[in-house]
Amino acid sequence: MKGYIHSFESFGTVDGPGIRFVVFMQGCPMRCLYCHNPDTWQFSAGKQFSPKEVFENALKYKSYMSDGGVTVSGGEPLMQTEFVTELFSLLKQRGIHTALDTSGITFDKNNTAEIDGLLKYTDLVLLDIKHIDEKEHIKLTGHSNKNVLDFARYLSATGKPVWIRHVLAAGITDDDKYLKRLKEFIDTLKNVEKTEILPYHSMGEVKYEKQGIPYQLKGALPPTEERIRNAKLILTR
Repeated sequence: MKGYIHSFESFGTVDGPGIRFVVFMQGCPMRCLYCHNPDTWQFSAGKQFSPKEVFENALKYKSYMSDGGVTVSGGEPLMQTEFVTELFSLLKQRGIHTALDTSGITFDKNNTAEIDGLLKYTDLVLLDIKHIDEKEHIKLTGHSNKNVLDFARYLSATGKPVWIRHVLAAGITDDDKYLKRLKEFIDTLKNVEKTEILPYHSMGEVKYEKQGIPYQLKGALPPTEERIRNAKLILTR
């Protein structure tokens, strides 16, 4: 089995607890307006590795993972669920903490066998809820958020630990009415250990220019410190 990989990060500190080895998978069905990694969208742009090759690469940094582990991110890792399951299985055999960073966009509540196999070896899910409003989610990503919210409910029902992640972008998600709706939804879940606010930034704009892709948010500014504090107050109180 081979997986399409975009890149690795040896000492990640923002993708789960502790110091982590981060695997960025290639391929994503969504086209988020604020995405800063458009180079992860297409499978063909990635390099192929076996789960064992990635496992052995991560194992080189095990001495730094006493309070961390391995996170698989993207792209969208659930587009390569079988690969991630095999990788996480190898990691758990060595007692390494595993985290899955996903939007949950591919989840199907009527067919959970494959995701159940992955969750068996997953210690933590970093669930990125792009937008709580379905119409706004479609405008932002090109997809409905129904699968995402279904996945959140499923993780709650199964008791899998979750960190909610939410990008704060002016004119898109930075609106008190949407933030309050998101908070109301989060409060229905029984397994959320943490909610993280990720302020929008334009550092990925240069990648769009290199690939000849129009950047839809050109000129957009990051949220102010006041708006970041406001979002944290609403979502984490």
